[in-house]
Amino acid sequence: MAEVVNMPRLSDTMEEGVVAAWLKQVGDKVEEGDILAEIETDKATMEFESFQEGTLLHIGVQEGETAPVDQLLCIIGEEGEDISVLLEGDASSDKKEEKASKEESSSNDDKDSSNDSDDNSDSGSNSSSSDLPEGVVIVNMPRLSDTMEEGTVASWLKKEGDEVEEGDILAEIETDKATMEFESFNAGTLLKIGIQEGETAKVDSLLAIIGPAGTDVSGISMDADTTPKKEPKKVEKKEEPKKEAPKAETKSEPKASTSSTSSSSASSSNSNGGRIFASPLAKKMAEEKGINLSQISGSGENGRIVKSDIENFTPSAAGASAAPSSFVAVGTETFEEVPNSQMRKTIAKRLGESKFTAPHYYLGLDLDMDNAIASRKAINELPDTKISFNDMVIKAAAMALRKHPKVNTQWTDKNTIIAKHIHVGVAVAVDDGLLVPVLPFADQMSMQQIGAKVKELASKARNKKLQPDEMQGSTFTISNLGMFGITEFTSIINQPNSAIMSVGAIVQKPVVKDGQIVVGNVMKITLACDHRTVDGATGAAFLQTFKSYIENPIVMYV
Repeated sequence: MAEVVNMPRLSDTMEEGVVAAWLKQVGDKVEEGDILAEIETDKATMEFESFQEGTLLHIGVQEGETAPVDQLLCIIGEEGEDISVLLEGDASSDKKEEKASKEESSSNDDKDSSNDSDDNSDSGSNSSSSDLPEGVVIVNMPRLSDTMEEGTVASWLKKEGDEVEEGDILAEIETDKATMEFESFNAGTLLKIGIQEGETAKVDSLLAIIGPAGTDVSGISMDADTTPKKEPKKVEKKEEPKKEAPKAETKSEPKASTSSTSSSSASSSNSNGGRIFASPLAKKMAEEKGINLSQISGSGENGRIVKSDIENFTPSAAGASAAPSSFVAVGTETFEEVPNSQMRKTIAKRLGESKFTAPHYYLGLDLDMDNAIASRKAINELPDTKISFNDMVIKAAAMALRKHPKVNTQWTDKNTIIAKHIHVGVAVAVDDGLLVPVLPFADQMSMQQIGAKVKELASKARNKKLQPDEMQGSTFTISNLGMFGITEFTSIINQPNSAIMSVGAIVQKPVVKDGQIVVGNVMKITLACDHRTVDGATGAAFLQTFKSYIENPIVMYV
């Protein structure tokens, strides 16, 4: 029997979704667990699996279309099965809901009119000023992440007086984690902008007003809790020597443009310093095919690059000449003010709190990596197996934490909390800061499983697709700068953890073995500990156990 598949709720805050791509077409066979489609939510583009088996008989929401949660997405059943009853049922239910909503609104209008007449007897025109004109919709500052409390308008892609269609990108909004495109769920004319570019406002503050063209909205209160950024006049004055650099947009506020260009999740910079807009699916396809987005002309709204642009792209033989860099005369001192992103503010706040509240101390150790190098080479010669030194470090740290639970702790004013589970956070550098995705139960994972999971989470972090639950719950953190050639460094504890391990590069240097000076492979590590929970002897014992594992990797398999 055919089954209706509705638009799923893929996040707690999701109210509607956009079908980015269908991976199955009408008539295709579908197995349980097959990916049906890629759906854009309010947070990310996610794959949607089928929980049914059969044939895809009908697609209710086409690619690029938006539909509310629980609306008919598709129908799966037996090949050739009659689904007209299901389609008619869906249509009739829509009509019933529409009729019910009209009746409800009608009854509400009657109640409102009776209330208005009562109010008019007391206070003249007071009631009429509180009602919105017909067709006018208030658009508030959206909550684009679970931890978002306020947002900054990086740039407006629509101006007052512009026509707006449902699904159009209204603005780019900077949250505490990323700069995200904000789509309109309403059609009409942008009548009023409540929060200007570069201004910050609390969630649910009035962002804009959309309605029929020519509607008078002067009676609507535009009060919003906005906090302007620093005066742009100073920035313009200091940036005068750079005016000869070409700009892709005629913005009068370079600060907002700089911010949105550097941290936008849906845009990047081309060779001329201009902005590139691309859908999440298009960015993913371009990354998979190794295509530079700056070489593509988008066919979507505002030049936005969409799926078809990637599919039809043919690399050009002639490379565009690079724009000349701006020249600053010798002896002229210039500065540029770049507004702090929400992610930057969060990093500053949390690491500042950690550094100034947790009494840090540091323990360093040199590790002999000769056996680790030989073991890794032997393991990677196995079919379909590939591990990195970072995978070995994570595994060794997780196993050492099992033997030293006092390092796997959290400090509170009343208690020291000892975690019985081991969740290892791995610091990942992104364009606008630092994210720490978490490997849950890392001590139970093999090195190969750790490597695969780290690659997956790091890719999500750099593409700004990490979900909040993938960055929460760490009990210990590892930061590795060895791939950048850094031999030794210290880190700030990622609270509420009690320790963080800093891992340097493996370098060849003279060492003494059996009374002889030979060339050895040495890696330096530094453990930063919170002295409130981890005493020096405890931290030292943990490092000795870690050393025994990493210098003899075979014992981690016992």
